[in-house]
Amino acid sequence: MKRVPSIKQLQYLLALHEHQHFGRAAEACYIGQSTLSAAIANLEETMNAQLLERDHKTFIFTPLGEDVVRQARYIVEQCEELTEFAKCQGKPMAGPLRLGCIPTIAPFVLSEVMALSRERFPELQLLLREDTTENSLQSLIEGRLDLVLLALPYDTGTLHTEVLAQDPFKLVLHKDWLDRGFQQDISQWPDESIFLLEREHCMTGHAVKACELDDNRKVNPFFATSLHTLSQMVNNKLGVTFMPQMAINSGLLRGTELVAQKPGSGQAYRDIGVAWRPTSSKLRSYRQMAQLISEVLQQKCGD
Repeated sequence: MKRVPSIKQLQYLLALHEHQHFGRAAEACYIGQSTLSAAIANLEETMNAQLLERDHKTFIFTPLGEDVVRQARYIVEQCEELTEFAKCQGKPMAGPLRLGCIPTIAPFVLSEVMALSRERFPELQLLLREDTTENSLQSLIEGRLDLVLLALPYDTGTLHTEVLAQDPFKLVLHKDWLDRGFQQDISQWPDESIFLLEREHCMTGHAVKACELDDNRKVNPFFATSLHTLSQMVNNKLGVTFMPQMAINSGLLRGTELVAQKPGSGQAYRDIGVAWRPTSSKLRSYRQMAQLISEVLQQKCGD
């Protein structure tokens, strides 16, 4: 019988690639460093290929090693899904489902998604992780997440995406500023009068595009870290901002003196959607979860 790599060897290889350090990778795998080193060497021998270039205490993955890592990630993912499939006796919407979500969506929809999921799919264990779009998609690619709820458009590579709802942007300003001309074209607004989130939040890019903020002079160089911080800055009359309808509908402006109104561009919105790996065997579960999330979004994003 032809020798082939074991799943355990591939898991060790993935851990080493993730941590880029034998000691940390071994600790993550709950084994000794010598055991990990021997396993990688045996894997190279089995495959008759050099996966690492070693130089005393350092190493790098060879180009072939990087290709093997990508294939190994897919194989391990499929084996893990096969195990879950067997545990759940092949039923969709049963067992663990790991959902990632970005910070400008998570606080406003996930509690309802969780409640509806428990009601409709009692055998499903919905696990949540909030992170930036970039980090969430990387976790999805590496098999640490099953689905990501995000704002689109965004470059997701070969991942499958589906738009579930449109989330309109609203101009948010202090009630005392209603007569300051913000109903005019944005080009007439004072310089640095618009506050936005830090650029690591993709909502900033979506707001800039959707609300036609082509003139960078209108955007204040000081960025907020969260929508709650942003609302407090505007509430203290430092400027104005654009916020998604779902945040407003969830009561973000409650207890403030802020008002929301349609921006000059009546079509200003961001798309809300999901992403998943098209190679996964859980597509039936993903589509059912996408439908459930869509129902929640229709309520959250409406005027």
